Amino acid sequence: MTPFGASGRPTLRRVPLNAAAALFCLLWIFPVYWMVNTAFKPYGDILSPAPQFLPFPLSFANFADAIGKPGFLTDLRNSLVVTAAVVVLAVVVAFFAAVALTRLRFAGRRTFLIAVLVVQMVPLPALVIPVFLSLKSAHLLDNLLALVLTYAAIVLPFTIWTLRGFLHGIPVELEEAAMVDGAGRMTITRRILLPLVMPGVIATSVFAFITAWNDYLFANVLMKDQAHETLPVWLVSFSTATGTDYGGLIAASTLSALPVIVFFMLIQRRLVAGMTAGAVKD
Repeated sequence: MTPFGASGRPTLRRVPLNAAAALFCLLWIFPVYWMVNTAFKPYGDILSPAPQFLPFPLSFANFADAIGKPGFLTDLRNSLVVTAAVVVLAVVVAFFAAVALTRLRFAGRRTFLIAVLVVQMVPLPALVIPVFLSLKSAHLLDNLLALVLTYAAIVLPFTIWTLRGFLHGIPVELEEAAMVDGAGRMTITRRILLPLVMPGVIATSVFAFITAWNDYLFANVLMKDQAHETLPVWLVSFSTATGTDYGGLIAASTLSALPVIVFFMLIQRRLVAGMTAGAVKD
């Protein structure tokens, strides 16, 4: 058998694709690099018309201004609490909903699937007023629980649909064999379905985390008390009627992106392990 690329032709055909992929990655990562680069620049260099690709001299003044700005620790805590609650609630509800949709037969199942898909297509700005009025009637405005319920409702259609696709790829014969051995439905769900669908759980948790962490629209509308604000709302405070603190804003944006990076790094190994555990040999 000839090794792949031994003749040189397959490798040459892949060169343009690899070059295009590398160019795409550079274009995608450049704004992130420029944000971090600018965060370490002195304020005078930030407004300079000449581009400076390396932050010399290195300055931490922007980070000191961002951390020292009132409300940072409070809003950071609020964002962490809300995001963690949304991830747990959305993943748990979506997993059991997906199990029910793929393994149970009940009236209205197809209608429910269509409704989930239709809800996912509704633009978020169209939901602001109905959500506001519903939470106001429930006396949940200016309450972090309002954000948790709102974000969970936003991410649930996607997470349910995604986990349903993962569960469809798991052979039913595995569950039937476990039932023959005397395992119950909850045991099968916990010991068979959950480990095999773990890549989907991790992927949907990343989506839920990013959605809840980065939202500004609902956090600004539903939370009027500064003690209940989240980081995206806090970032707007760098722009006032007298001007914008670009150094502090960019440094604060860099700090607000760190939890997302840390969360992804923590679950990356679990994602790969889940894909390995999900492999089924014939």
